[in-house]
Amino acid sequence: MAPDMVRNSNSPVTSGLVKAASLSSRAYVTFLAGNGDYVKGVVGLAKGLRKVKTVYPLVVAVLPDVPEEHRRILLNQGCIVSEIEPVYPPENQTQFAMAYYVINYSKLRIWEFVEYSKMVYLDGDIQVFENIDHLFDLPDGYFYAVKDCFCEKTWSHTPQYQIGYCQQCPDKVQWQEELGQRPPLYFNAGMFVYEPSLPTYDDLLSTLKITPPTPFAEQDFLNMFFRDVYRPIPPIYNLVLAMLWRHPENVELEKVKVVHYCAAGSKPWRYTGKEDNMDREDIKVLVKNWWDIYNDETLDYKRSAANISATIGGEAEAKNLKARALRCIPAPSAA
Repeated sequence: MAPDMVRNSNSPVTSGLVKAASLSSRAYVTFLAGNGDYVKGVVGLAKGLRKVKTVYPLVVAVLPDVPEEHRRILLNQGCIVSEIEPVYPPENQTQFAMAYYVINYSKLRIWEFVEYSKMVYLDGDIQVFENIDHLFDLPDGYFYAVKDCFCEKTWSHTPQYQIGYCQQCPDKVQWQEELGQRPPLYFNAGMFVYEPSLPTYDDLLSTLKITPPTPFAEQDFLNMFFRDVYRPIPPIYNLVLAMLWRHPENVELEKVKVVHYCAAGSKPWRYTGKEDNMDREDIKVLVKNWWDIYNDETLDYKRSAANISATIGGEAEAKNLKARALRCIPAPSAA
């Protein structure tokens, strides 16, 4: 199921500082839903990418419930805002590890962004501290991401957790033969490199219809779907903060390029330092580093007259095309 690269004129509606036709065929992409404070994370990400002098744009896939005010903030930071419709799993009684995970299936829409030949997906609670544009040069046909960890309590339903086995330290606790085949490599879906493709998108949605949801929602689903073409990349491209205390032997903090603020209490814009592990000095430094970028006004997008004109043109085009039909899996009745 390697992603096929497909160019198609029926690409998602895009409004931004430049029209899609004039963009590079590569881009970073993130996802935003609702009217909460995650927009701060995306602003921080946009400024972080600008600080490391990326040559590629940041596309923000937004659900319809993202307010106009937040979209304007993102446009003013040089982002390309592309509205998508939500995708839900089949109706069932499965409980997710976190209730909000259900909306994350909407990330599957980014495989529709076929005006780009390759994209790097980054969650909104990620910051890029060193340039990672070279990831776009990885060989085509594979799905690249950083291996995750099995040590969190939310994995307590699995044999990995129950025997203490983790792919981050596979020699510490050996996998027991009586448990069957060793679990396949498993990645964190907060950051990955992929190729948009309409055939892959259609396959993702049709597979989702017949796949019972599991506790880690779209992350489990993507791991299953791309299992045969997944290729691990070093943890410096997605440092999940819990690795600092779970597997410090695998962390070289001075070499880390991408930090994922996904541990409980670690979102910089909500940080209090009171949650478990949040009073660590390394966490405090990483939170400060995020705020240094967010508050740096020199990193705000500088809008030229040409950019302003392109923004107006892009928004007009988006309004004209907004009524286009988007394929959507029906939401469960409980949603």
